[in-house]
Amino acid sequence: MRIRLHGTPAETTATLAALARVLTIRAVSRPYPDRPPSTRHRIYLDATPREDTRP
Repeated sequence: MRIRLHGTPAETTATLAALARVLTIRAVSRPYPDRPPSTRHRIYLDATPREDTRP
């Protein structure tokens, strides 16, 4: 599946780490910044569900 994260660099980094606990992250794009004066950017993930997501 393709997932788009949109937020500040800190938000997208934290969200990527959380998603990596339950998904297998296959690829992460470079950050695409929003137009100024926005401080947000987008990153795109290619991911698949993990077989076993139990802690």
